[in-house]
Amino acid sequence: MDFNKTDEQELLLESIDEFFSQNPQFNEEYIRKCEKDHRPLSEYRQAMIDAGFATLGIPEEFGGTPIDTVTLCLVAERFNLHGFPSYFGQILQVDDILAFGTPDQQKATMEALLNNEMYFSLGLSEPGAGSDTNAVSTSYVRKDDGKYVITGHKTFCTDGDRAKNMLCLARDFSVDDKPSKTMSCFLVPSDAPGVKMEPLTKVGTNWRSMTEVYLEDVVVDPTALVGKEHEGFMVVMKNFEIERLVIAADCMGMAECAYKEALKYASEREQFGQPIGKFQLIQEMLFEMRLRIDNMRNLVLKAAWERDNGDSIRISSSEAKYYCAREAFQVIDDAMQIFGGYGYVGDPRVSRLWRDVRMNRLGGGTDQVMVYIAGKMLLKEAKRI
Repeated sequence: MDFNKTDEQELLLESIDEFFSQNPQFNEEYIRKCEKDHRPLSEYRQAMIDAGFATLGIPEEFGGTPIDTVTLCLVAERFNLHGFPSYFGQILQVDDILAFGTPDQQKATMEALLNNEMYFSLGLSEPGAGSDTNAVSTSYVRKDDGKYVITGHKTFCTDGDRAKNMLCLARDFSVDDKPSKTMSCFLVPSDAPGVKMEPLTKVGTNWRSMTEVYLEDVVVDPTALVGKEHEGFMVVMKNFEIERLVIAADCMGMAECAYKEALKYASEREQFGQPIGKFQLIQEMLFEMRLRIDNMRNLVLKAAWERDNGDSIRISSSEAKYYCAREAFQVIDDAMQIFGGYGYVGDPRVSRLWRDVRMNRLGGGTDQVMVYIAGKMLLKEAKRI
């Protein structure tokens, strides 16, 4: 496999660098203010849309620009290298709706994404059901008129109060079958009667919100069903692999951002009469940071190349997400160590990245779930040896 960038990829990545040079207002102070006010990065997101970046990954028939997985990961990395999110987590929305949604649901989702709106948040986790999706207790019943009544409690809903709908995973307890065969997905309007939300506080990514969502006898039309009834488990599980790969690429970019700032600081900060970068222990830290980033890139691009070539990435996406989330945190932690006290006070970029990247060891599947997924596949491979 050849990871040399094509001319088109080089031009695209250069255009991202140019985007930030032409929009100096998108700096750390901007993110800091949005975090303080607990508001989204709306202006940044709109600028991405205006520049055409937000259309990447959306099908052409919906006004978007198709993109291969390798390029998608390179773009996600480059945005994060500048210290800003790529927003390519939306790819889960795109893939889910294209695979299972009705034409109306597809059109509404794509229009929202291209209009700086979020069509749906994910209502998957519950107080008693995190990694164990089979433990979902939110229930639904179908009424004689065809409408559905949903009751339950969701948690860790990212931007739940900012999205028009919530993609809610619920169970039909009238069906006597294993849990994965009793689940369905519904687009529940955020303002529907019976929906109540409460905010959650977070360690990082405070430019995004997170909510508890309570559903009490919420009635939705049959048109709210996404995919086939009782096949909701596949709706939410099918595209986690690409989401995990994008998370890995985001982590790689965040690590690079912190590494470059630490490298610059080490060459300028003087102690004992010389730049601290001349001390071997600091050089060892910088060397290991670079090594971790190079390993991240190899894993991410390999998995992306496999997906583009029609290969299964169940193991490789788990590997990439597991390794990149953990090692990016270590790289950024080392960057804070190089900054010393200045990395801990005044809220510099490295400290914000340190807070933000930690979430990626939980979201999209915990470290332990990545090992579990890959482990099962490895045992299946062993049977063929």
